[in-house]
Amino acid sequence: MTCRSPRAPAFLLCLALAAPRAGHAQTFTVAKFNIGGDGGTDYLTAEPGTGRVFVSRGTHVMVVDGATGKVLGDIPDTPRNHGIALAPTSNHGFITSAGDSTVTMFDLRTLAVIKKIKIPTGGLDGIMYDDFSDRIILTNHSRPIGTAVALDAKTGDIVGTAELEDNGPEGAASDGKGKIFVNNEGKNTIQVLDVKTMHVLASWPLAPCDGPTGIAYDRATNRIFSGCNRNSVVVDAATGKVVATIANGTRVDALGWDPSRKLVYIPNGAEGNVTVAHQDSADKYSVVATVTTFPGAKTITVDQNTHNVYLFQPERGPAPPPAPGTPPPAAGGGGRGRGPQGPVIAAWFIKITG
Repeated sequence: MTCRSPRAPAFLLCLALAAPRAGHAQTFTVAKFNIGGDGGTDYLTAEPGTGRVFVSRGTHVMVVDGATGKVLGDIPDTPRNHGIALAPTSNHGFITSAGDSTVTMFDLRTLAVIKKIKIPTGGLDGIMYDDFSDRIILTNHSRPIGTAVALDAKTGDIVGTAELEDNGPEGAASDGKGKIFVNNEGKNTIQVLDVKTMHVLASWPLAPCDGPTGIAYDRATNRIFSGCNRNSVVVDAATGKVVATIANGTRVDALGWDPSRKLVYIPNGAEGNVTVAHQDSADKYSVVATVTTFPGAKTITVDQNTHNVYLFQPERGPAPPPAPGTPPPAAGGGGRGRGPQGPVIAAWFIKITG
């Protein structure tokens, strides 16, 4: 059933979703808000306690009220930005911008920019906050090899750098006790780092995972969740062994985890939906729903206070016709063989509740 209100700023999709195991069947509601604005997207980050969601838009970051979809603010001058990390203890936020190889440090209350931090390694992409060390961890597609860079969350100073085994490191997660886990998309591995020394401690293969990107860590069971194409995996953080798999879709680029509800959210960009799995026990997971979102929506964030789940995806119109004699776009590379893109005709901020 689709519930639509012509006067509301959102389209509400009321979905009763069947599950493979009736005992775990759950119902989720999807609301879509057109928040406007220019630019594409990558990661988004929810701020528990305020209900705000920070949404990357290519050259700027939009700040959105998660409950209503209302735009609350905008942080400009973040060229080719990718991710946002929030450090509540120091009241600072951080944005990675690959376009000028900087991290923008801003005030969480006012959104005012404090400074721009130059990152010498380049290749800026993923970013996360580690509460154990009070550090911001960057995972960079630097060349010739990927790197992890640690920043002091209070000062923004670079305090450590690690070389990784892959030039495509993606998400990182913390165990809250001094270890950081980094997904390597090209090598299909997780590397373990000591967050204080930034030394690499181990590398673990993730087969049958293909292309690990999003990651989360469950502190109650000592399990790591790695989002992968078709088969996401659960890893025992004590041994590095894959202990379970979760069947999902493709073009996965993030992963959400709600520890109090024991739900794993895997966004499938190609299929335009989210696979939701329930943690029945540390090593057992049941898919309880497939939630329709929007084609292309492949990153996700969970507000741990409200349990709302958010995605974002621009909708584009037809691409302009190529000029006469223009060769077709090459496969791979920065353009991924897509060629010219059409204009943004809607900017869908998506909220899942359940």
